[in-house]
Amino acid sequence: MKLKSVLAGLEGLKAKGNLELDLKGIESDSRKVKPDYMFVAIKGFDTDGHTFIEKAIENGAKCVMVQAGSNLKNIKIPENVTIIVAPNTRYALAIVACNFYDNPSKKFKLVGVTGTKGKTTTTFMIKKLLEKQGQKVGLIGTIAKYIGSKSLGESDRTTPDSLELQRLFCEMVKEKVDTVIMEVSSQSLKLDRVVGCNFDMVVFTNFSEDHISPKEHPDMEDYFNSKLKLFKMCKIGFINADDLKVSQIKKMLPENDIQTYGIDNSSDLLAKDITVTNSYVDFKVKLGEKNERVKVSIPGRFSVYNSLAAISVAKKLGVTPENIKEALLDVRVPGRSELVPNKKGLTIMIDYAHSPESLSSILKAVKAYCQGRVISVFGCGGDRDTAKRPIMGEISGQIADFTIITSDNPRTEEPIKIIEQIEAGMKKAKGKYIVIDNRRDAIKYAIEMANKRDIIVLAGKGHETYQEINGKKNHFDEREIVREIIKEMK
Repeated sequence: MKLKSVLAGLEGLKAKGNLELDLKGIESDSRKVKPDYMFVAIKGFDTDGHTFIEKAIENGAKCVMVQAGSNLKNIKIPENVTIIVAPNTRYALAIVACNFYDNPSKKFKLVGVTGTKGKTTTTFMIKKLLEKQGQKVGLIGTIAKYIGSKSLGESDRTTPDSLELQRLFCEMVKEKVDTVIMEVSSQSLKLDRVVGCNFDMVVFTNFSEDHISPKEHPDMEDYFNSKLKLFKMCKIGFINADDLKVSQIKKMLPENDIQTYGIDNSSDLLAKDITVTNSYVDFKVKLGEKNERVKVSIPGRFSVYNSLAAISVAKKLGVTPENIKEALLDVRVPGRSELVPNKKGLTIMIDYAHSPESLSSILKAVKAYCQGRVISVFGCGGDRDTAKRPIMGEISGQIADFTIITSDNPRTEEPIKIIEQIEAGMKKAKGKYIVIDNRRDAIKYAIEMANKRDIIVLAGKGHETYQEINGKKNHFDEREIVREIIKEMK
């Protein structure tokens, strides 16, 4: 594609060199650059792409895009290499990626789901509902990327960078996908990863404290405003009427077509007569012309909200009441209220809960139907929001009957320092607990102390099959760990 075509729609550019170049590819990673590629230099949190310009040229780049104001004095750029100066290379990368791959998101229906929690479950539910209606569906999110039942690999982040995202969209167009469902993180919106995407409808599940750190959001206002960007990209949306902050969006964007769903407040889609058990939840909701009883095989009140969000989208896309009911009954989401079958007959649940709100939700959900003790096993991730650690300790101390404080993904932090911060909240709540740094040993302790009336909640890891320690990812699948421990006990 001609360079000038790739740059279409970008404003404030300065150029030096040939704009008639034929580009064979675009990369923001110099190691992946090949002959006749464009290299886009991005200044990241840890590394500055401008320091790799010479390496990109050495690998064959014929065009480099740089950030306005960058110091290029010590960088040697040959005369035959075109230089493009952009006000914001992150934003520019998203646009050139859309152009290079021929704007693939305009060739299928695109549904974006944002919110603090519930994104993954909601996207899986929507996918299942649309597939039941006979659609071919793509999914991009925290767990993995899919075209139908085919996995395209695990995800490094909730929402891919703009270049990978447009490549995925292009692949989905080739596979003749009807609709793509995508989790849209606040970070992806803040860092312009989804700029240029053509959303047909969007969902905001809920809003609570999370992702407040030097590398994410400085405060809750920045966090919310980043998520709000999604609704400024699309006129049709669905919001949770029971969430105080989210419910304000309808007034904030009066020109948008925004519908509501909820349990407690007046909504366009309202759930009634809710029943929660240890293996499912069911409720009444209006499907078509009458109220129908819907059963969802993921327990907890939060499952009702996720189901309502999914039903809202499905109804808009023409899914029949019968298909909605059948699909929700079959939904399974890895690492979300996931029960682990075991030969001891214990109730062991794996859940991705890693924020105060999500930990509170899952513990309250199981507490409601637990006949014995709720045993909570959790830690907090390193290099992330430190303020939530004592809060989560206090929550577990208040709700769980016993807590085992352990490690999550300590990353580059000292695990014991993270644990001490969690412990401060636990002491405030005066909860019963023990500290076991090694997560495998913590799980073993929980299994050894539990009986068949208890419920063990392994919170924080969810679908993840690794534990990141000192920057290195080590294989760690809690399903395997549980089976191994029980086998050793026998």
